[in-house]
Amino acid sequence: MFKKIVYAVAAVSVLACTNSADPYQQTSAALAEQVIYRAHQDWQASNQKLLSSASEFCQGEQNLAQTRADFLQAQHAWAALQPLLIGPLNEGNRTWQVQFWPDKKNLVARQVKQFLKANPEPNLSSLERASVVVQGLSAYEYVLFDPELDLADAAQKQRYCPLLESIAAHQQKLADDVIAQWQGEQGMLAQLSTFPNQRYAEPLEALTAILQAQVISLDGLKKKLGTPLGRSIQDIAQPYQAQSWRSQASLSNLSAEIDSALAIWQGAEQHSIRALLAAEHADLVKQIDAAYLQAQQELVAFKQPLTLLLQDKQQRQALFALYDSFDRLHRLHEKDVARALGVQLGFNAHDGD
Repeated sequence: MFKKIVYAVAAVSVLACTNSADPYQQTSAALAEQVIYRAHQDWQASNQKLLSSASEFCQGEQNLAQTRADFLQAQHAWAALQPLLIGPLNEGNRTWQVQFWPDKKNLVARQVKQFLKANPEPNLSSLERASVVVQGLSAYEYVLFDPELDLADAAQKQRYCPLLESIAAHQQKLADDVIAQWQGEQGMLAQLSTFPNQRYAEPLEALTAILQAQVISLDGLKKKLGTPLGRSIQDIAQPYQAQSWRSQASLSNLSAEIDSALAIWQGAEQHSIRALLAAEHADLVKQIDAAYLQAQQELVAFKQPLTLLLQDKQQRQALFALYDSFDRLHRLHEKDVARALGVQLGFNAHDGD
């Protein structure tokens, strides 16, 4: 059985407070509270763990293997947010502060070195004045996993630990700020649940924004797989252009994105994009259900890291098939779902890549 994202029902439900029979409003509220906000909370919790993990590692209370595992959990939680990037986290340059990708010129490694040269004893204050390239998970991953670094060496650990602790503190601070903007009478959760409000005039406008985030993520999956596959340069593999290539977590993070996109499709408490279409668009629902299942099956079939798969001709063909599955999911949502809901999707940041 394939892993699906399941969230427990909240004790106090915003959905129950809407007192609305409008299925679009019910769907927007349910998705906001039980899928999108819950995933934001998971991301916040992973950053809390990342901060304590960095501190314990740097104080000699935790080994490198556990520190890497804690990072992978934070990275996974961030990947799971990609189809749910709506509201505060998607504004104010915040996503770049969490992860810098694509990194076509190895800027992460170069800028980390430059930053530490200029700030041999970095702290949160100096990090927040620096480039976003060194503020997030990409720089954290570089320090923990790059083969040129050896944190088992006491001198290197002493040099890089203040940076790890500063990045973790910045991520925690960022997550707390975002979560705060989801709460309250004028918070993002309320804006996706009761209408009209200062952000959305009606439920369909909110659902359009949710669908747009999902579509952008599905399109982004193609880029995250297609770039290392070399689709844009005569099928020449580029393993070092893969997202999370240092930690060998590229496919795991793609799986997290697919699971979250599926969570939006399947919804919660019978309120979902799928349920809105089920009565009049049964064939489309079957196509999308099958497309998600196929993508999940293809992902779990890979037993090696992406960088190794790219070296095998047969496995590369399987990766191209996975790319086609991502493309099918993207097109079904961008065109057919949007048309069935009667919504106009706006500009896609991935267009033209």
